Amino acid sequence: MGVVTVSAAYGAAGAEVSRAVAEQLGLPFHDRAIAAQVAGRLGVSVSEAEANDETVLRGLWRLVASLGTMPDPVGGVLPTSALPDGRAYRQQTERVLAEIADGAGGVVLGRAGAIVLGDRPDALHVRLDGPRERRLESAIARSGRSREEVLREMQANDRSREAYVRHFYRCDPASAQHYHLVVDTTALPMETVIDLVLTAAHGRGIGAA
Repeated sequence: MGVVTVSAAYGAAGAEVSRAVAEQLGLPFHDRAIAAQVAGRLGVSVSEAEANDETVLRGLWRLVASLGTMPDPVGGVLPTSALPDGRAYRQQTERVLAEIADGAGGVVLGRAGAIVLGDRPDALHVRLDGPRERRLESAIARSGRSREEVLREMQANDRSREAYVRHFYRCDPASAQHYHLVVDTTALPMETVIDLVLTAAHGRGIGAA
């Protein structure tokens, strides 16, 4: 069936594009369900697994802190955790991604999927991005929240996504070398972005033509 991995900067419509692509390709959409599977395998709650997800800043610091005491970004020091360490979360997440790719396939949002599944011939790796200010304006328009609130969330999410990939894979998640397709979603209509991803997926033999 094949797998499409989507890496998306904050405000680049990652969830919206991923869901639409999955639906039109007739493939499952994998996002929070991955955290649930990882939680079950490690014997922790879903909330604890989600706290270690790449999109949660505090989760990343807790994850890194479990490898050794690290400064808390909001002050103080985070103690080491009795939970499974960061390597265990990463390894189980990688196993879940491999099982998705080996099985029914799907569209995977985040989790460094392009790096974990980078050498698979039946995968398409997509990066959704755009200039920071335009991503911010897009996120404000979609959420209806204040500029200050959305800006804080953007800064936290962008830092955590980059830190997760740099910490575990020693590379830049925004580098085009990891992807078959890089799209500035702030410069194109949503329908055009979805069509581009679908066309690329079909070109890789994923989904129905």
